[in-house]
Amino acid sequence: MKKITISFVLSLLVSVVSFAQVDRSQFPKAGPAPIIKIGEAETFTLDNGLKVFVVENDKLPRVSFTLVLERDPLFEGDKAGLTGFVGQMMKAGTTSRTKDQIDEEIDFIGANLGVSSTTVSASSLKKHQEKILDLMVDVLYNPIFPEEELEKLKKQSLTALATSKDEPNAISGRLSSAMVYGKDHPYGEVETETSLSKVTVEDVKDYYTTFFKPNIAYLAIVGDMSKSEAEEVVKKYFSEWERGDVPKFTYDAPAPPSKKMVGLVDRSSSVQTVIDIAQPIDLTLGDEDYISSRVLNQIFGGGSSSRLFMNLREDKGYTYGAYSSFSADKLIGQFSANASVRTEVTDSAIVEFIYEINRLVDEGVTEEELEKAKSNLAGSFGRSLESPSTIANFALNIERYGLPKDYYETYLQKMNALTVADINETAKKLIDPNKLFITAVGNGTEIKDKLAQFGEVTLYDNMGFPAKEMAAVDADMTSAKVIDNYIAAIGGLDKATSIKSAKLEMQAEVMGTQLTIELIHDDANMRFAQKTLVGGNVMQTSVVKDGKGSASVQGQSMAMTDEQVDAAKLSTYFLPELHYQTMGYTLTLDGIKDVEGTPAYKIIVATPLGSSVNNYYSVESGLKIKNENPVSGDTFYSDYQEKNGVLIPMTQTIKSAMIPVPLEAKVTGLELNPELNEEDFN
Repeated sequence: MKKITISFVLSLLVSVVSFAQVDRSQFPKAGPAPIIKIGEAETFTLDNGLKVFVVENDKLPRVSFTLVLERDPLFEGDKAGLTGFVGQMMKAGTTSRTKDQIDEEIDFIGANLGVSSTTVSASSLKKHQEKILDLMVDVLYNPIFPEEELEKLKKQSLTALATSKDEPNAISGRLSSAMVYGKDHPYGEVETETSLSKVTVEDVKDYYTTFFKPNIAYLAIVGDMSKSEAEEVVKKYFSEWERGDVPKFTYDAPAPPSKKMVGLVDRSSSVQTVIDIAQPIDLTLGDEDYISSRVLNQIFGGGSSSRLFMNLREDKGYTYGAYSSFSADKLIGQFSANASVRTEVTDSAIVEFIYEINRLVDEGVTEEELEKAKSNLAGSFGRSLESPSTIANFALNIERYGLPKDYYETYLQKMNALTVADINETAKKLIDPNKLFITAVGNGTEIKDKLAQFGEVTLYDNMGFPAKEMAAVDADMTSAKVIDNYIAAIGGLDKATSIKSAKLEMQAEVMGTQLTIELIHDDANMRFAQKTLVGGNVMQTSVVKDGKGSASVQGQSMAMTDEQVDAAKLSTYFLPELHYQTMGYTLTLDGIKDVEGTPAYKIIVATPLGSSVNNYYSVESGLKIKNENPVSGDTFYSDYQEKNGVLIPMTQTIKSAMIPVPLEAKVTGLELNPELNEEDFN
């Protein structure tokens, strides 16, 4: 039985001279590269083309099986999102088991079974390996793809998509991918509501029958199993799997821009800007620059002692962390440097990013930086070898990328042999500081003009598509006219001012939990109360009256500061537009913006103490369709209905970082001009 042995030859220099004689101004020289002996995975291939790798490890009575399909990246086009359904659909039932039966049998033996569009993995105790293999191949050979499961998965995906549309990092990822790769590339396309809705069960079946073939598959077995036993087991369970022709795909290689280009997603409610600076790079695992790129990244943005981190966080205080990556890929790799910074330092942070990129390429790295990076990476590499699955992954990589058999055994020697000149050459080869895609997701009003110094600024929407070009605001349009149009649209000034108070009850559901939101507005006396109940129990309350405010969460009360009361007053009134002038608020018309496909006037509402919200009013209807609040998040207004001669939105959809999914609250109770008493505000 082969066992994995790892031995590091270490050298220790013991000083026999006094402390005063030690020259501590010089960085210690690195010792000799560790000699690593990695137990090789044993291999064999079935007649159907399935390649098997076995890494025996009997320290624990467990065994795992990981099946990987080696297919080309797939451009899904108008059905983007298809591959995200494949694995779950395969596990949703077979010709002999329902989804519930599969789950129950897995749980009963304490096993794991996972399926994706390119993998099937299973693990269990050694004594249950026959059972887990039976389940694994049942899912692999006999899926039935139930229609009802696809509909459920679509709903889940649409919910996740809606959430990601308001998540700055998700938006940044889509924007950067769109600019670096293009929307007609597998790595640049995104799933949308339309593309998800077009996916059918037949599409999932077609994918399964096309790509799940043994002749493009690798099976890694790790655990308490010898090669001889593995041959018997694999032949028993996988020899009937029929090989087939699998299509190949090629794509034009994305190129860096001819000059710096800037992409901006205007997210007005953001108090931070997510910055990503990227460009495509030709880098594959096993390339001559691959190992040196790992060292280069460690120095530049690989951790808390890297150049980016020390500059943008430790020195400038712009961010909690700044990082970089050099991703390697068979198709096309990517260089990326990113951070989330305060809105007001967005341009300053980008200046520092570009400065560090130029310094890396023009001046290179130091010997001290190189030795520290080698030490950190060597430690990480050594720790990774403690896991038998690492050995299996190494074997798969050697096969998939055509690497030398001793690639990983000599990995540290190759890394240790790298010189400052090698790292500097890699930096010059992989990075062109003059051809960068610079992306920003943040408050466009605050940062757009500042971004222009780095290159032409192009606006994108939150899905990474070019933003719709909005018509210019008419010269005679003002913020006051927008508000007047809104008041006219809801029923006119007389009808609107006749509402002095209101009680609302709204019902919502978050991940299966029912919420009740109760609101009381006393516009005449400038009082407001809000109560949130979960399952009939009060979870949160807030009250504003007599110029003061208080909030309570699960019984813990706290008085609001003057600034918090000032911000809360923006939501105190039932129809706040009627009171902007008397409250001394400043209104600024900030152009016409695209709100989920609807052109809308953006009005910035600022209080005397500096609190502000953004309101959006439909250009066509005049109705308010969105509110952006830096505290509570974004609220979308819809389903306007006439009540007492005034149009009231009966649905509010709230998107906030404080809730995991968009919350759709529907008005289930509404009283206009009810009698109010002091108890309503206690």
